[in-house]
Amino acid sequence: MTPFIAEIIGTMLLLLLGNGVVANVVLKGTKGNNSGWIVITTGWAFAVFIGVTVAGPYSGAHLNPAVTIGLAIAGKFAWSQVITYIIAQFIGAMAGATLVWICYKDHFASTEDEGLTLACFCNAPAIRKNKSNLISEIIGAFVLIFVVFHFTAPELILSNDPKALIGLGAIGALPVAILVWSIGLSLGGTTGYAINPARDLGPRIMHALLPVKGSSDWSYSWIPVLGPIIGAGLAAGLYLLLQ
Repeated sequence: MTPFIAEIIGTMLLLLLGNGVVANVVLKGTKGNNSGWIVITTGWAFAVFIGVTVAGPYSGAHLNPAVTIGLAIAGKFAWSQVITYIIAQFIGAMAGATLVWICYKDHFASTEDEGLTLACFCNAPAIRKNKSNLISEIIGAFVLIFVVFHFTAPELILSNDPKALIGLGAIGALPVAILVWSIGLSLGGTTGYAINPARDLGPRIMHALLPVKGSSDWSYSWIPVLGPIIGAGLAAGLYLLLQ
């Protein structure tokens, strides 16, 4: 699998399962209706785990333009590959959002609340204040990227081999899943913690294109894009400063 395809598939799985749990919780008549915020944050964490597990061995499983840009600023990823990765991430995000709509099509049709149907695609703030919402996204993305910089590969020191690496297989995706879960539980109450431009903008585009009720709220759409990018830049800058 090429890195481009891996980023598409990993991001598609991330959005299918992440937005899928939102749809299960908020849409009318689902088995998981009204099961709550803990279910949503946990579902998103599992979605991250699955996306990273699939894409990790092939692309590094960025699945997020903010991660790609942050790594590039820190010198850990080639700038020449940034655009390719971001394109793949948006393709995957749009595909994942479309699959959620297909899966829950009847429930979308029976849900009258346009805010709830939009929530199955993209984010909206609990209290709409652009400055505060932007700061919330910056802080969430900063935490995400800064902690990602400090993930380390497992090491085993042997007397005849000073640095023998041991693998964890799919369990290696667990730290980032726990990280996203923690961000959602702690910081997600303000904006829904997009912390990923592709995760918000890709599905928002599909909301506008698919036969879904209501506005796509384009007046808010710049915040989940700009905020995570600023947060990634700040995280990368601090990481470099501390080296």
